Amino acid sequence: MKLFVNGKEIEVPAAAMEKRIVEFLREDLDLTGAKNACDVGACGACTILVNDEPLKICIKRVKDFAGQHILTIEGLAASDGMLHPLQQAFVDCGAIQCGYCTPGMVLTAHAFLLKNPHPTREEIRRAIFQNLCRCTGYQQIIDAVERAALHYQREERSLQAASTSGKPAARRTSKGVMPAKVEAG
Repeated sequence: MKLFVNGKEIEVPAAAMEKRIVEFLREDLDLTGAKNACDVGACGACTILVNDEPLKICIKRVKDFAGQHILTIEGLAASDGMLHPLQQAFVDCGAIQCGYCTPGMVLTAHAFLLKNPHPTREEIRRAIFQNLCRCTGYQQIIDAVERAALHYQREERSLQAASTSGKPAARRTSKGVMPAKVEAG
């Protein structure tokens, strides 16, 4: 079975099919951002993006993800280690106190901002309400998401400008805006 993790194709050994995906990511792929905290799919510490949608994975099995595209917090940053603007906003706004909930919170916010780059503070609250944080009181997290929304708005404007200029349409993905493939002709 194959799955795609942070843009890389992964061949999953048959022996790992029944393993919980959070354990597979942490133990087999050394991607430790997703945490198994509540073990019942309630707290959000295990959240990753599956096909650009947030999903709590602590109770899911590897076999449930055949062919799926997974993004973990490690895959959000640039390959040179530079933080994604949303990750940087969490740092800048002090939204990372103990850090346990941060990966799931950031990925949930990322998926939300891809769909809604112009959120109100109330919309941000509703978007992250299923991810529990015991340290921040949520205000710094909301501030960070609001600050990062400016990045997503700039991406949206770039997409709109490209589409009106007659250039091939770009597409928005969990890693940001990807230019359209142009066929040689």
